[in-house]
Amino acid sequence: MSESPVTTQWIDITSTDGQTFNGYLALPPGGSGPGIVLIQEIFGVNRHIRSVAEQYAQDGYVVLAPDVFWRQEPGVELTYDGEDMDKARKLVQQIDFSTAVDDLACATQTLRHQPQCEGEVAAIGYCMGGILAYLAALGAGVDRAASFYPGGIANHLDKAAELKVPVQFHFAGNDSHITGAHVEQTRAAFSDRDDVAVFVYDGAEHGFNCWARSSYQRHAAALSHGRVLSFLEGGD
Repeated sequence: MSESPVTTQWIDITSTDGQTFNGYLALPPGGSGPGIVLIQEIFGVNRHIRSVAEQYAQDGYVVLAPDVFWRQEPGVELTYDGEDMDKARKLVQQIDFSTAVDDLACATQTLRHQPQCEGEVAAIGYCMGGILAYLAALGAGVDRAASFYPGGIANHLDKAAELKVPVQFHFAGNDSHITGAHVEQTRAAFSDRDDVAVFVYDGAEHGFNCWARSSYQRHAAALSHGRVLSFLEGGD
């Protein structure tokens, strides 16, 4: 078996209060490229999130996946059911989103200072990370953001007028966590913006991008990935 062309390592990120937390850095085969702050689901920077980081690195991006739960439990990695699911839900209930956005701003600056990072830095996030990607677009200094199935998005749409950078939203059409009404509220909140796109994947369920979950849908994952790559290069 050939070795991966992607180089990976864990690096230190310094928070605004002087503490240190980890991020998983994936470098592209070409050695340099634009940046992506990749934001985890509620399951930590687990095998799947690391593989997504490596996927975008193979696409030519310098990717940093910060440990969002470091203040609750550094280095936690969880699966998608049973006790791990229960633990994940408890962890997300404990998180302070304002502090998390501050941490993401630190991760963004750390990524920008990597010698391999050139050009824009985007945020891409899934589930909890989808909300945080949107909030990062508002307050963490990223140049654009892609938000996948952001549970609770309706609670943050009052900030829509503050958004200054392009954003993509990717929703599952059959999502038991996010209602169709919430999707339409998202559309309405940005109806006057030609740099905000809302995509819905008919028949897909929450978590459709994660190959480790039963809700994985190959077509929706591939289509959304292509849309994000176009978006990262300045397309819709």
